[in-house]
Amino acid sequence: MSRVLVARLDSMGDVLLSGPALRAVANGSRRDGSRPNDVVLLCGPEGAGAAEMLPGVTQVHTWACPWIVNPAPPATEEMINSLIEFVRNSRIEEAVILTSFHQSPLPLALLLRLAGVRKITGASTDYAGSLLDVRLKPGEDFPEDQPEVIRALTIAEAGGYVLRDGDDGKLHITSGPDPEPEGATSLARELAEEGPYIVVHPGAAAPARAWPALHHAATVELLQAYGHKVVVTGGPGETSLTATVAGPSARNLGGGTNLRTLAAVLEGAAVVVTGNTGPAHLAAAVGTPVVCLFAPVVPAIRWAPYGVPMELLGDQEAACKNSRARTCPVPGHPCLSSVAPEQVVEAVERLLGGVSSLSTRRKVWKP
Repeated sequence: MSRVLVARLDSMGDVLLSGPALRAVANGSRRDGSRPNDVVLLCGPEGAGAAEMLPGVTQVHTWACPWIVNPAPPATEEMINSLIEFVRNSRIEEAVILTSFHQSPLPLALLLRLAGVRKITGASTDYAGSLLDVRLKPGEDFPEDQPEVIRALTIAEAGGYVLRDGDDGKLHITSGPDPEPEGATSLARELAEEGPYIVVHPGAAAPARAWPALHHAATVELLQAYGHKVVVTGGPGETSLTATVAGPSARNLGGGTNLRTLAAVLEGAAVVVTGNTGPAHLAAAVGTPVVCLFAPVVPAIRWAPYGVPMELLGDQEAACKNSRARTCPVPGHPCLSSVAPEQVVEAVERLLGGVSSLSTRRKVWKP
């Protein structure tokens, strides 16, 4: 059994999207899993919680990468050496560096070389010299406009790693104990006993990806008017937002769940309403349909929820398209503010009925 380091250094959602590639590396070079690997996942602080839940991962090591994390920590000799020493002491033999189109694997590849890693695989538009043993060229070896899951699997396969026969290639997380006194199982059971529910998750890490709070609140009222029970979720810093969205009658879990508990709540939901944010991918990982309010600052074909029934809302041809803006550059945030609460409710009803719209399929999978 080899020890292989797989790196995905950015957000929780990106780590979740790497799940199938991690399972491929863990499975090894044969589809029957007869040559499994011991996988060490190197991730950033934002991705650590998700990393702990991914099948196939033996060990998680968190490192605040100075060219990925925002705001960036100082690139000191001490912090660089800490990674090199960890890799050396962990007996890492091979590495697979998973990146998105705007990221380079080369700085990390250099550090891994200094740590003695003998085989490194990654995708780079830039000349890699001796830093990569297996180099894929985006645009030549694979198209950029494809789901991030497929991109990561392609990089893993180039390194010689394939999914086990029977693996569906979708997002998955492991079940496990919840460290909070009121754990995932008890909260999910409580919600389920009260009847079917819709989750509305209004928060987003970047303002450019957020649907207006009052639009969310109006959607909650409409969903309740249609007879749906609504649960509103959010992180510790979003309690004011979730209180506004939940109003007087929806269940407000803002600030009240860790990642494991949130996964259980999302798994029990009939549909999840959210933006392009980590919980959209967490919902996909537990198999729950998603209404995704998706700002086109990044391409939906790459980062839309993967492998579950989905409705994609938002003007994908708006002026902010592909800008990667964190704050909307267009007054009024028209790509998302133009989406009416009634449209979200209609999308929820379509998913509940088992029929996704043709417009979503065109937006995400158009040739």
